[in-house]
Amino acid sequence: MWFAQVAVDIPAQAIADPFTYAVAPEMAEGFGDAREDIERGLVGSTVLVGFSGRRAVGYVLSITDEVPQGLKSAKIRPIDQVLAAPAFDSVSASVIRWIADTYACPLSEAVHPFLAPGQSIKVRKSEASGAWELVEHAAGLRDVRWVELTPEADGFAPRANAGKQKEVIRALSQGSVRMSELSALLPGSARAVQALAKKGVVRVFQEREIRELSGTSLSSAVARRPAALTEGQKQALAAIDAAQRRGCGDVVLLDGVTGSGKTEVYLEAIEKTLAAGKGAIVLVPEISLTAQTVGRFRSRFGDRVAVLHSRLSEGERFDQWDLLRKGRAQVVVGARSALFAPVHDVGLIVIDEEHEASYKQDSAPRYHAREVAAEIARRRGAALVLGSATPSLESLMRCRQGSFGSVRWSRVSMPERPGTSVLPKVQIVDMAGEFGRGNRSIFSTPLRKALDEVVERRQKAVLLLNRRGFANFLMCRECGCVPECPHCATALTYHERTHSLMCHTCGRSWPIKAYPDSTTRCPNCGSRYLAQFGVGTQRVEDELRMILPPDVAIVRMDADTTKAKGAHEKLLEEFDSAETAVLVGTQMIAKGLDFPEVTLVGVINADTVLKLPDFRAAERTYDLLEQVAGRAGRGSDPGRVIIQTYWANHPAIQAVRTHDREPFVATELEARREAWYPPFSRLTNIIVWGKDLEAVKDCSQEVARSLGPVCASRGFEILGPADCVKSKVKDYYRRHILVKSGPEEQVGELIAPIVRSVRKPRGVSMAVDIDAYDLL
Repeated sequence: MWFAQVAVDIPAQAIADPFTYAVAPEMAEGFGDAREDIERGLVGSTVLVGFSGRRAVGYVLSITDEVPQGLKSAKIRPIDQVLAAPAFDSVSASVIRWIADTYACPLSEAVHPFLAPGQSIKVRKSEASGAWELVEHAAGLRDVRWVELTPEADGFAPRANAGKQKEVIRALSQGSVRMSELSALLPGSARAVQALAKKGVVRVFQEREIRELSGTSLSSAVARRPAALTEGQKQALAAIDAAQRRGCGDVVLLDGVTGSGKTEVYLEAIEKTLAAGKGAIVLVPEISLTAQTVGRFRSRFGDRVAVLHSRLSEGERFDQWDLLRKGRAQVVVGARSALFAPVHDVGLIVIDEEHEASYKQDSAPRYHAREVAAEIARRRGAALVLGSATPSLESLMRCRQGSFGSVRWSRVSMPERPGTSVLPKVQIVDMAGEFGRGNRSIFSTPLRKALDEVVERRQKAVLLLNRRGFANFLMCRECGCVPECPHCATALTYHERTHSLMCHTCGRSWPIKAYPDSTTRCPNCGSRYLAQFGVGTQRVEDELRMILPPDVAIVRMDADTTKAKGAHEKLLEEFDSAETAVLVGTQMIAKGLDFPEVTLVGVINADTVLKLPDFRAAERTYDLLEQVAGRAGRGSDPGRVIIQTYWANHPAIQAVRTHDREPFVATELEARREAWYPPFSRLTNIIVWGKDLEAVKDCSQEVARSLGPVCASRGFEILGPADCVKSKVKDYYRRHILVKSGPEEQVGELIAPIVRSVRKPRGVSMAVDIDAYDLL
């Protein structure tokens, strides 16, 4: 008798463990006699089970032939029905359990990333068969009907008056045709095909169709093999090869300056991996990077590359996912979720720009892709490659230690760019001095002159601004009041194109004359003197159009212009194809993009991230500035970077100027050590929210009290409870408790039971974020 451990899809914190169900003999026989066959057929499948007096969807995590301790086999209920074929294997099932334990989430939530894109968890009874089935959804196989002549057509002669049948036979004489195309070519041919099929003259059959992906790669993104590899690239490939041969999940950090050829290392390593019959996973932090990355990988590996990211439709994502499951594609390129794709026999995982905060999932399960990738690599005996010009302090610290847990961590330095390309010269402009000299423009004098020179030489420039909209906010010049969203504790952003105020937290917007009282008066004192403060991407674009010649293409990339499907690729193609152009954008343009014609990078205001109430603010500022600086001078012409700031002497900004991060890293690590912040600790953020402020306060206090004894016994530190920086979002009040623990503590397993035991008042919700990145 076989038994299955099933994760029931009920996302309740109280359901922490899988439940045991019996596998009926007739169900087991359908997969074979051997344990391996039954595991292959059932583990990862979606099943229907009875649970607490009702039908529920579940996912099989493991198979055993032993009755679990404390249970009697006769009392164990059987699995009712298999609803969907396996989406993952037994190794992924073990990773699912690890995610649930590590990140303190229900098992069912840990399963969801591994499921087929678009899979519904609802079931219904089929009217035709009476069997239960998953509810139809947009994704799934797309079968297209085709029609072709059979051998019997050679001697077949339609009746004299069967003109439509004659036309169908003539149309099919050149080969099989899609039924839809035949109907369009010969209106009314469906009945003739039906009649011919009954006579055995034609055959109607279905074939799988793969949805075409539009705009997933740039036409200019081609990975040409270099004449020779740099010394750094050779050392990197040797380290990756050694990690793969060890087969223990070793991690190799490629610490290479921007433009040092890390992508070529990835390509060479994947080529060797494919030659060994194994698959590869490549993660990029931004959807905007996918087009260039996919173009390069497909130019090298063709149709063996699948693409997975959120801008594809459900159907497109399913097709790409299914190509991997069936082994027709062996490499997947995509954003964070591509890590869970069903790649066969994974031998290599690559995380490009590994320092990026976007690798941290901000909804359940709140995993970090770097940590999950390391666990997958360890369990599958693969190598994990992390690439960045600005590695995270966590990765640098693990490389210095030589290991983390049972896994080896090593660092390979790639300090030079291939060929004649060199790092750009960086100029820091003190905007306080510019203001003192009477310059009121958003462009400093050096940046304005540099833009004119780029236009004169018919080259290209990139301007970074970490804000979208026209201005950051409006403020009353008489009383200082700043209009805020009535639903969130957030200042409203002014958008000039639509003459509206928008909350970038909840997405609501108001016409400027409709907020707050159908006038443009201050909501506090009634003054009409509401002034625009700060700079947004719209304003930068507008001012560029005023100062630059009309033949210069100005392309703006931010969250407003890239909402539509394929918008990233379209805008980058526009920038790529222009003779001379300026690309204005937010953080999405700061990393990974490779345009050799770009010789100038300008940063409008480097201080935005630096002044956030976040212990990682300085590190994030350095990462952003160093990454965007690396977009300049990647071709034969030298590059130039101009950074505008009011904090010119800050260590992070000076590190970018000198291209030497060591003094900054040493200072930052010492500050982190003293305050016991990562990488010297793990940071857990427990968030409580609800519409009743008093209930939220009471619940957060109870959580802190419950955590106290366990945290004190393990030497953990508790901060709070306190209001979040964003203390109100979409009418929900938010408070949080921070827990600091040792860097290798299994904090999720300790905290989860305590948090689950706290009674939550009606209308109050709670989330546990292990290894928290967003503290706002």
